[in-house]
Amino acid sequence: MWLKIIIVLLLVAILISLFSGALFLRDARSGGRLLTALSVRISLTVLLVLLVAWGLWSGNLQWGAPWLH
Repeated sequence: MWLKIIIVLLLVAILISLFSGALFLRDARSGGRLLTALSVRISLTVLLVLLVAWGLWSGNLQWGAPWLH
């Protein structure tokens, strides 16, 4: 259950980083902040993929699609 909560929180953090990067994109002087937002978003996405892979491997997450059963 905790793994699912962490995954949802990571998705929310990725969306926040995405929209903050969009705001930094409007300002021409904030190139460094834009790069920081991009690197944070990439790091969070890599962490999300690793958590989902670990969850599927460990059995904490399962395929729940009805067409697979």
